[in-house]
Amino acid sequence: MSTIALYVKLATQKLSAMTDSPLLEAELLLSHVLQVSRSYLHAYPEKEITTEAAALFVSYLLRRIQLEPIAYITGVKSFWDFELQVSRNTLIPRPETEQLVETVLSLFPDRASTLRVLDLGTGSGAIALALGFERPLWEIIALDLSVDALQIARANATQLNIQNVSFREDSWHSLKLKDEFDLIVSNPPYLSCAEWGIYKQGLAFEPYEALVSGQDGLEAIRAISSVAFLALKQGGYLVLEHGFKQSAIVYQLLAQTGYSEVIAIKDLLGYDRITVGRVLSYS
Repeated sequence: MSTIALYVKLATQKLSAMTDSPLLEAELLLSHVLQVSRSYLHAYPEKEITTEAAALFVSYLLRRIQLEPIAYITGVKSFWDFELQVSRNTLIPRPETEQLVETVLSLFPDRASTLRVLDLGTGSGAIALALGFERPLWEIIALDLSVDALQIARANATQLNIQNVSFREDSWHSLKLKDEFDLIVSNPPYLSCAEWGIYKQGLAFEPYEALVSGQDGLEAIRAISSVAFLALKQGGYLVLEHGFKQSAIVYQLLAQTGYSEVIAIKDLLGYDRITVGRVLSYS
């Protein structure tokens, strides 16, 4: 009999050699195929699976064995308080980026505040949509160079009914803004070419341009820090995510650019993962 329990068991065995969470991943894939919750799988282990569902599940399992991330197989990824659509044109949102959102909300705790915000390199829209959800009176503009990524981001905004975020095809390199925003946020590419060589097997399915930023991994951060310094109003904040080994150099870069009150924020593992800078003077 082709039951839920049987397919979960078989998939768990197949996945055990390539993941630390084979049971969880098997359940995530099967629950997506059947469009049910994981608790449903636990409650009805003897329920039979149709031939069509079994074939789809096996195809998903084979993709996962080839190291394709589950988020790309299912097309969704949990972030903040919702499920976001993702594709291979977007970076998969990660828990570290939720720390960036939390940092911003702590800087501006008033839910009734009215700010003008810019998100550079929005991808799936994760940061912009989380901020738009938590601060409905903010006007948020989210940029990305990828038309395909923006299509996903707009679909997420529509699905979540978040109406205070607008999306534009543009690059931070071409921005010529002055004194326009209260807050600029970004999770830019920050891997070096050497790091890509080390990690590329695990990241091979994700868009290269959203991960790698020149020989030292800092090209995007340099460009953003310069552009943001002019685009921010006096008193405005830049909040950046970066690699856990880059904190000292990012701190120095922001200070040299002219930012004040530069601080590093630790992630849940204790690494300095977020840097905040403030524009208090253009001199």
